[in-house]
Amino acid sequence: MDGKNKIDRRRFLKTTGSVAAGALAFPHVITSSALGESGRPAASGRITTGAIGVGDMGTGDMRELIGKNEVQMLAVCDVDQKNRDRAKRIVDDRYGNQDCAACVDFREIISRQDIDAVTIGTPDHWHAIPAIMAAKAKKDIHCQKPLAYNISEGRAIVEAVKKHGVVWQTGSQQRSDGRFRFACELVRNGCLGKVHTVEVGLPNTNSVREGSIEPSDPPEDFDYNMWLGPAPWAPYTPTRCHWNFRWIKDYSGGQITDWAGHHCDIAQWGMNTEHTGPVEVEGTGIWPKHLLFNTVEHWRFVCKYKEGFTMVVAGAFPNGLKFIGEKGWVFVTRGAIDAEPKAILKIQFGPNDIRLYKSDDHKQNFLDCIKTRKRTVAPVDVAHRSISIGHLGVIAISLERKVQWDPERERFINDRGANHMLSRPMRGEWQKVFAEAVS
Repeated sequence: MDGKNKIDRRRFLKTTGSVAAGALAFPHVITSSALGESGRPAASGRITTGAIGVGDMGTGDMRELIGKNEVQMLAVCDVDQKNRDRAKRIVDDRYGNQDCAACVDFREIISRQDIDAVTIGTPDHWHAIPAIMAAKAKKDIHCQKPLAYNISEGRAIVEAVKKHGVVWQTGSQQRSDGRFRFACELVRNGCLGKVHTVEVGLPNTNSVREGSIEPSDPPEDFDYNMWLGPAPWAPYTPTRCHWNFRWIKDYSGGQITDWAGHHCDIAQWGMNTEHTGPVEVEGTGIWPKHLLFNTVEHWRFVCKYKEGFTMVVAGAFPNGLKFIGEKGWVFVTRGAIDAEPKAILKIQFGPNDIRLYKSDDHKQNFLDCIKTRKRTVAPVDVAHRSISIGHLGVIAISLERKVQWDPERERFINDRGANHMLSRPMRGEWQKVFAEAVS
């Protein structure tokens, strides 16, 4: 094996040594799957993982990974016991045992020496701390989009991943979809001529799951204080947590940040601006008067790039993105692609054309890169630049004025009020935990 690969026989022997030592007292059966039969690698060659946050998206990521023969899921973590129990049951059923550990505090997973990689499927406000701590502990990371709650935390994640040399895959799975890749290759190869406008359509209104917003005591099987974590204290209500966190400003930027990591990401990919961003942003929107769900709706913002094109992001556009050039356009969304002239959809690129990173299986790409230590299709620095567009849009809409952005310094130009919105203090102990993690 490559010396850089953390999955080695020495680690396997170390973690199984205690079993061997106690074999006389507790007979241990070595299964055929442990020896690498039944189509699975031997245990010494598997990628051991832990899942942090196993709600809807986190469980989906976990299911995909345990469906891969080279993965061994060792632990799951969630503040909600119902989620923990469900995830543990899924993992144990997959392996036919009761070995999966379940915990409330993600630090238990990060501290385990026998875990190679983690998935992070927590709410947005809970991405930065576990991501940075996992990187510091040399765990490879698959984290759901958006990368971070704000631009400052996103930059801290980027620097931690770079400093500690871990593999990172963002849950921007559209990069592993051939339609999106082909649309971007059409743009990169000049098939539309010079592209002057990119229209990005994201959902327009908050998708609230109705329920009580009256304050109450949290359920006994739900660690609400841990769920809040670094976010400001707020009274528990049944509809604050889980799905609906997306529509509350303390935890997310609403539909803009929930989707910018997808479609704005592809827009950047096509326009070859993955490592930069706009220089000017302005926008409008309507802020709901709801007592709890307060992220912006019916919004639109415009980004101007020094590269000479404009990106218009709006809820009124069809969901997807449209590259508009001098010679035509191409529109792509999940499950569909269209263009004018339609003939360009039949283009077959050759070896001398610009070809983009090819991945047809997002989780497999992550696993392959863990083994090879190569860059993934959705790396951390690219994810940071993609979601920064969403954060910049929310800031411009909030300020109700045009803002000037320096993408190299990642600061607004001569704008103290806007720069103040790039970060926020964390609640209680978490500010110290964050500071220690980035040190």
